[in-house]
Amino acid sequence: MKFIADLHIHSHYSRATSKNLIPEFMDYWARIKGITVIGSGDFTHPQWLKELKDKTEPAEPGLFKLKRIFSKPMNHDIPLASNREVRFVLTSEISTIYKKGDKVRKIHHLIFAPDFETAETIQAKLIKIGANVTSDGRPIMGIDSRDLLDLTLNVSEKTFFVPAHIWTPWFSVLGSKSGFDSIGECYEDLAGHIYTVETGLSSDPPMNWMCGFLDAYTLISNSDAHSPEKLGREANLFDTDLNYDSMINALKSKDRQEFLGTIEFFPQEGKYHYDGHIKCGICWDPSQTRKNNGICPVCGKLVTVGVMNRVLQLSDRDMVTVNKNRPQFYSLVPLKEILSEITGVGPQSKKVSGEYNTLISQFGSEFDILLNLPIDELKDRSNERLGEAIDRMRKGKIFIEEGYDGQYGRITVFKKNELKR
Repeated sequence: MKFIADLHIHSHYSRATSKNLIPEFMDYWARIKGITVIGSGDFTHPQWLKELKDKTEPAEPGLFKLKRIFSKPMNHDIPLASNREVRFVLTSEISTIYKKGDKVRKIHHLIFAPDFETAETIQAKLIKIGANVTSDGRPIMGIDSRDLLDLTLNVSEKTFFVPAHIWTPWFSVLGSKSGFDSIGECYEDLAGHIYTVETGLSSDPPMNWMCGFLDAYTLISNSDAHSPEKLGREANLFDTDLNYDSMINALKSKDRQEFLGTIEFFPQEGKYHYDGHIKCGICWDPSQTRKNNGICPVCGKLVTVGVMNRVLQLSDRDMVTVNKNRPQFYSLVPLKEILSEITGVGPQSKKVSGEYNTLISQFGSEFDILLNLPIDELKDRSNERLGEAIDRMRKGKIFIEEGYDGQYGRITVFKKNELKR
């Protein structure tokens, strides 16, 4: 069975997240996007875990579905052309902050659990060693990442542990500010239990292929969504039986026949792609950073080194954009951003939302439109300009403003003044 999965998201118990990150809206927006399996997020938080237990019920082994009485969230009326069913898999992100090798390390990790009992056991063990699991959906702990992996492995052989958004400067295993230079350096003797890494919004597969040491891992991409509407901005493509064990085995497998690849941001749109200082308006590619010795000319401080620069530091290959022996990837622009460019109004405007809702009700889901719908059909049943925009996006014919130092970049498909409204 082929399906799309977004495995790293958050709940309304995490800081800086939408109050609508509840099971009802997560299920609803997953159907709109075209996602079959979503991570629950935040299972270490007791109240969120209780909410999940109250609102979901067992489906296939290791997966859960929304109870029917919660299937129609209030105040959302996009007519859904598809009856796609959505499944939840129990996941949680944990932050570890500790000192190692004379450097403060700040690493985020994504943990999978096969059932509520396992999730509750992990939760209890974290509390026992002093974690404040009620303060945030993504708890912060002062233990070594290696020891967190050890704790997880000792709970159940079916738990699964993934280093999260591995290139993010501030909070990741390979980040320029607080990370390491290899996976093994972080997880030491337990590094062999790492099978998969999450690449993050500011990198794509060709960037990661530049680092030979990453060949040992399955590269996954997820939205890390802080609101339901952001689900699927990155996601994964599976061809497995629909259950927990099959999905985890696909992520562990060396031949990777059942893990088909990823759906990606254009990495330049990620908010840490290039180097720079957002307060000073400095955005540099790696060569400019080297030329200026990493010093901001405005304030005299070190710039934030972004993902592209960090990949180059650790790389042992030139960039290869096509590799037939690796899983496929598809770089997309969210549909509302395309509609915003065409209409000349904001992506959250009533006009864009109205056009988006019409397209979803007509064609089935956002991913169906962006990935699968024949361009001629889209032009015939919708409009010529939208069809041209999606055709250009699929072919990578885009215009780029790179993201840097916390500022998202911008991807457009039309030249300035090309659109006459």
